[in-house]
Amino acid sequence: MKYEEAIKELEEIVEKLENGNLPLSQSKEIFERGLELCKFCHKELNGISGKIYEIKEELDKLTEEEI
Repeated sequence: MKYEEAIKELEEIVEKLENGNLPLSQSKEIFERGLELCKFCHKELNGISGKIYEIKEELDKLTEEEI
């Protein structure tokens, strides 16, 4: 699954839950799915943040070497 797909599904889940027209058991199920998607997105964002940090560190080293 891609991050963008997870976000889209999360938006759909939030909309369904906000409508309040679902039975409790179904609300619980989609809420749990939402939690899974949140965990996935959090993990993806952390991974991207780590990559960005690594790239920034390498750029900083290149800049220091040029000085």
